[in-house]
Amino acid sequence: MRKKIWILMMLPAMAQAQTLEECQRAAEQNYPLIRQYGLIEKTTSLNVANIQKGWLPQVTASAQATLQTDVTAFPDKLQTVFQQTGITMDGLKKDQYRVGIDVQQTVYDAGNIKSQKEIARRQGELQSRQNEVTMYNVRRRVNEMYFSLLLVDEQIRLNADLQTVLEGNEKKLAAMLKGGTASESDWLNVKVERLNVVQKMTGLQSQRTALARMLSIFCGIEVNGLVKPEIPENMNASINLRPELKALDAQLRLTDAQEKALDAAMMPRLGVFAQGYYGYPGYNMFEDMMSHKFSWNGMIGARLTWNIGTLYTRKNDKAKLQVQRETTEVNRERFLFDNNLEQIEQNENISRYRQMMTDDEEIISLRSSIRKAAESKLAHGIIDVNDLVREINSENKARVEQCIHEIEMLKEIYDLKITIGE
Repeated sequence: MRKKIWILMMLPAMAQAQTLEECQRAAEQNYPLIRQYGLIEKTTSLNVANIQKGWLPQVTASAQATLQTDVTAFPDKLQTVFQQTGITMDGLKKDQYRVGIDVQQTVYDAGNIKSQKEIARRQGELQSRQNEVTMYNVRRRVNEMYFSLLLVDEQIRLNADLQTVLEGNEKKLAAMLKGGTASESDWLNVKVERLNVVQKMTGLQSQRTALARMLSIFCGIEVNGLVKPEIPENMNASINLRPELKALDAQLRLTDAQEKALDAAMMPRLGVFAQGYYGYPGYNMFEDMMSHKFSWNGMIGARLTWNIGTLYTRKNDKAKLQVQRETTEVNRERFLFDNNLEQIEQNENISRYRQMMTDDEEIISLRSSIRKAAESKLAHGIIDVNDLVREINSENKARVEQCIHEIEMLKEIYDLKITIGE
């Protein structure tokens, strides 16, 4: 009867049961860090757009006023000649002013802007891959809660089965008590044992409620029931798809982009420019020596620049990038080494649980036979009720052990899937 009630209680949960994969997907979508992907993408787009604006004309406005200790002037002898002819040439004034605009347009930059955009994209990719590493660990946390809840569900089921067995024997002893073939203490002993099991059920249900609530909050969905995962037939451990390796690959691509930027930085660049200002003196020096008036002035031209100073640090910069590559490869080897050890441990645990489950089947079969024999012996007065209770508990313990081994094996299998990146 109690087993039927337990089944009826579980029917709504079973109808809305979630699989492990559903919980993992929901947890990833619900985890706050998921929003980081959009922020990284937006930041990368803004950085690339800003770098692309390097092709736009660069406009600089300026204003200055100066007072000089000396200025351009005609020699004294030449001024004497001018004075003899009635011409006054005072020369330039020592206080000078200008307000102007300088416009520069890049025509050829040897791929510098292109390489900077590539660096920005690779930096965004690396950040996304690093974010993916953190998100990947969410799956392990889901596994912990999912299989813990699954184990409690199995323990609740076995508890209900145990209550059914004890209730059946309690009724038999009640009938035997009426017939005078059993004592009241025997009947009370079984009843107390059943009530102890009922009390354990209360604790298990409370534990289940807490675990289900934790998993629901973590996944962002209402988790009512779980579907026991199937045992995968084959897992390809030869191909490691862990996001940590993808992050290391992204780091290498960033280093390659930085090296191309070094090559572009040492190449000459070509640009055109236009300059204009209003002030004194202007470009016509002779006229300004005579009139001392503000004027409009301007020029246009082309400019070829080559920053030879980049050669000073080029060798060291290249060496630093090579160190970055070697460091990345060392990190890859370290990760694969640790990952391989983890796979070995998990595979050994899976094999151990498989063997234990094979033994569990035989142990349960024997314990069930012993319990049934004990029930028959009690009915014939060969053993007392304590012996029967002991055998009932031994059988239940064997079933609980089998349940634990099965759930632990499933957890190891699905943890292994995470370890190899499936």
